[in-house]
Amino acid sequence: MDRFEYTLDKFADVMDHFTAKIDLKSYALYLHDIGSSVGYRLAVKHPERVTALVIQNADAYLEALNKEFIKPLEAYWKERSERNAQPMRAWLLTIDGTKWHYVHGARNIEAISPDNWTIDQALQDRPGNKEIQLAILYDAKTNVDLYKTWQEYFRNHQPPTLVVWGKNDGIFTVEGAELYKRDLKDIEFHLLNTGHFALEEDLDQICALMCDFLDRKVPKNISIT
Repeated sequence: MDRFEYTLDKFADVMDHFTAKIDLKSYALYLHDIGSSVGYRLAVKHPERVTALVIQNADAYLEALNKEFIKPLEAYWKERSERNAQPMRAWLLTIDGTKWHYVHGARNIEAISPDNWTIDQALQDRPGNKEIQLAILYDAKTNVDLYKTWQEYFRNHQPPTLVVWGKNDGIFTVEGAELYKRDLKDIEFHLLNTGHFALEEDLDQICALMCDFLDRKVPKNISIT
């Protein structure tokens, strides 16, 4: 961990450098979970590059955070101690917590491959990786301070936006999804009867909605990434 700063700002800087390296002048952003924190930082930094947003269970409003789910995180944000990290080590960073992300709120758990959480956990269990995860979870508190900046970006730049949201998510709420309508005018909004990883059950529907949306909203001479 000494050679890299595990913060969302740093990840955004890396992605910004990557887009510059490949000379990517415009892009539509798919925003989901913690990755949306990186995407929103890029959008604020380079609003002229963003052709559209596709938002799938991603927080930009305080109301989007499930109060029960974030209680351990709030304690960790207040005091970064091993004692406050223990609830996350004991559940969130274990196979039970990893599996929960996939199956909570799903219509048909049996249709979701166990390979998902098994592979995720194997990667997470690599030496040193849980410390990295805890560092990222701690830094996620900076998102709360940036919500108003992101909302201002929505209001000022009005990117065409597609919301495809698993309404049974135990992390990000439907109330948080609805708030995007407050700040974005050119928005298409779909609540899906599934959980946090909506693509697991509704991949075909989401892909169809995305293709139709981007075909109509993104100029044909603009690349999509």
